[in-house]
Amino acid sequence: MDTLLAFYHTYENQIFNMGKNTLLTLMILVIASLLSKMVKKGVFASVSRLSKNDEIVSALLSKVAAYAVYLVAMVIILDLFGVNTASLVALVGAAGLAIGLALKDTLSNIAAGIMILFLKPIKKGEFVEFSGTMGTVKDIGLFTSIFETADGLYISSPNSAVWASTIKNFSRNSRRRMDITVGISYDDSIDVGMKALLDLASEVEVLLKDPAPQVIVHMLADSSVNLQLRAWAPTDKYWETFWAMQKNAKLRIEEAGLTIPFPQRDLHIYNHAPAQQNVTQ
Repeated sequence: MDTLLAFYHTYENQIFNMGKNTLLTLMILVIASLLSKMVKKGVFASVSRLSKNDEIVSALLSKVAAYAVYLVAMVIILDLFGVNTASLVALVGAAGLAIGLALKDTLSNIAAGIMILFLKPIKKGEFVEFSGTMGTVKDIGLFTSIFETADGLYISSPNSAVWASTIKNFSRNSRRRMDITVGISYDDSIDVGMKALLDLASEVEVLLKDPAPQVIVHMLADSSVNLQLRAWAPTDKYWETFWAMQKNAKLRIEEAGLTIPFPQRDLHIYNHAPAQQNVTQ
């Protein structure tokens, strides 16, 4: 007991300071936790208004702001315990440079992710195609972007691969043109076929009137004259309208008394008898 008392009296100031700093550390962590939640909500709401409810950008920036609060708290705590934070920052900077050189591909994904998030060539919920991959955008992170294909497959692609590709966005514009090609026989009337397809388009209310639907002679193929109906539809109604139009186009051509020929070839066989030769015995 005497030994403990002697130890206490010897290191009384150090123990007091350690206890005080421990209590202050707990208080700082509690305050940082509460403050980070408030900052996260505030940044999320503010960015949502500025980015027109872009959920991905809002979530990313709100998380970064929350982590920044904890980072400041850690610097304050280290300073309480006498750690030279200036030297620590320099050390972290040097380590960051070394890590950056070692992880340059990963950093390129981060840079590409930031470019995607702020320039917005793709957004969550849009259906896109890049480098032969087609799918709906599910999430855009700092390292990878997540897509879901039409048949339900999960695709995770590095942001650098997405950013470096030519992106075809099927959802960005409010309207899309559908091209429906139907072949008729060379013996059929082209005018009758064109009128049948135009009449079909005029009866579909979903199709836009401006630009107006049109029918053209698309190709003089080997076995048929290919007529093409070009009509515009709202993007969200495109596929259901396209599939219905494909079906009805065939029915209308047949109702007009025209035929959709099968691919065929004319085969001509020539029988050349071998020339007789005189054989001298």
